[in-house]
Amino acid sequence: MSVECVLFGPLREAVGEKRVRVENGPGTVGELLDHLEREYPALEGRLLDDGGTGLVDGLAVTLDKKHVQHLDGLDTDLSDGDVVRMTPAVYGG
Repeated sequence: MSVECVLFGPLREAVGEKRVRVENGPGTVGELLDHLEREYPALEGRLLDDGGTGLVDGLAVTLDKKHVQHLDGLDTDLSDGDVVRMTPAVYGG
């Protein structure tokens, strides 16, 4: 199974790439985010909350253009070819 991850803003800067492909990986969105935090130390604590049970405040995660909160949250199943986008909130004026 292959899942494409698209990172925006400071998440992209932390990884050094806009797109990351995860092969033979996690089966759910939560497992994918946990995998990314372990694979890219600069992402640690920027995707999952301290308990690993939810998203950090201000992070929007979509699966094939649907917000995961409108699906099964972190328990949303992944399929081959899925695209997961991670967008942090933008603050400023």
